[in-house]
Amino acid sequence: MDRALQVIDYLYETGAPAGAYAIAKAIKAPLSTVYVIIDDLVEKNMLARNSEGAIWLGARLYHYGLAYARSLDFMSVATHEMHDLCREVGETVQVCGRDGDHMLVLAMADGPSHFQVASRVGTRIPLNWAASGRLLVGHLPEAERISLFKRCARSSPTGRAEIDPKTLSDSAGKAFDEKLSIQVAESDYAVACIASPICDRDGQCVATISIVLPDQKVASDESRYTDHVRASAERIEKVMGWRSH
Repeated sequence: MDRALQVIDYLYETGAPAGAYAIAKAIKAPLSTVYVIIDDLVEKNMLARNSEGAIWLGARLYHYGLAYARSLDFMSVATHEMHDLCREVGETVQVCGRDGDHMLVLAMADGPSHFQVASRVGTRIPLNWAASGRLLVGHLPEAERISLFKRCARSSPTGRAEIDPKTLSDSAGKAFDEKLSIQVAESDYAVACIASPICDRDGQCVATISIVLPDQKVASDESRYTDHVRASAERIEKVMGWRSH
């Protein structure tokens, strides 16, 4: 792996195709080793040979670069919308993603009130504890959702989080279809979360945007918060080019 990265780094730093001999000399590696590495990377489309036999970066690296650039663009767009939504509703707003069997808080804007939210940026919690967690897997086929929840569902500190895999799968699918998930006091006492999915052009939930607020506020003015959070998710999708205007 280290040698392969040295080859790729050399081509990237020089900015031009090169032959195996020049690469081997530059990275101080045996020519026979470099030939094996190059052949393997060419086969995997990580590198490419031109008509003269020189080696250059392959199409697969280009696609990786595009994916990375899109992720940076997404976080910039989502963070901007997160702060706008925070100002609109006067509550804490989070952007969350999936990290395996957990929901991960990617970004957060604190509301102006003294209401404290325990889940800060970097916090990971089981998918079944959070409104966002269900949305993040809501696009998956039912069998895959059930299998996932069988593996990862955990009891929450409040004891109110659902743990039955079939019930969780059904609620995840329903929430995703409705573009809205609401959780009240399932992971933290007196804390509610209203989330909406952010979907890419393939219809997969890549992240969520959510309002975190005292549970009594949900009962008193639920539609205000649900309308705002859905609209924010839609705006992010439109800016990213994932939703038609």
